[in-house]
Amino acid sequence: MLAGAGKSYRRGDETVVALADATLAVAAGEMVALVGPSGCGKSTTLNLAGGVDRPDTGHVVVCGVDLGAAGERELVALRRHTIGVVFQAFHLMPHLTVAENVALPLALAGGNDDERVASLLARVGLSHRRGHYPGELSGGEQQRTAIARALVHHPRLLLADEPTGNLDSASGAEVMRLLDELRRHEGAALLLATHDDRLAAVADRVVRMADGRIVEVL
Repeated sequence: MLAGAGKSYRRGDETVVALADATLAVAAGEMVALVGPSGCGKSTTLNLAGGVDRPDTGHVVVCGVDLGAAGERELVALRRHTIGVVFQAFHLMPHLTVAENVALPLALAGGNDDERVASLLARVGLSHRRGHYPGELSGGEQQRTAIARALVHHPRLLLADEPTGNLDSASGAEVMRLLDELRRHEGAALLLATHDDRLAAVADRVVRMADGRIVEVL
């Protein structure tokens, strides 16, 4: 996925190295957890893997597409059809119901699949909430909705950025259980960023990062 990838940003007259010489591969059905303090490069790694940012050096390849060389239309298509994202802050559309939020990636791609939406809502335990709006849900229910939305288009790569960061410990544990179960069931590669070593313990591999570098793989 990442091969010698690096990314820097300008902050006034200063150049900040967010990621340096990172090499990492994630297999289908595998969960890899990125751990480390704030500013260590976890979110930059996810942004590069999701095609939000382009590497300054090295390569980022997802499902055979070199994201650094791809055109914007190709990146948009990749994000719509191949990559799913779960955010810390949920990012649900407040004016859409639970079912409509889950179906949104399909609608953006010009399609629909009511059976797929219903199946995922059942798997995350929200069939009874399909007609409710995000403001009527608990934090755990909102994140379970977001997980269903991230998986609805059968992505081959799932990115999760601090998915339990806004949840209490019980809801966070349930969300991690669901992510683990669903990535196995769906066969998607899961790249997870977290501060919490307890969450990382669920992963198949743990990648420790510091100062924009991968320092250890367990």
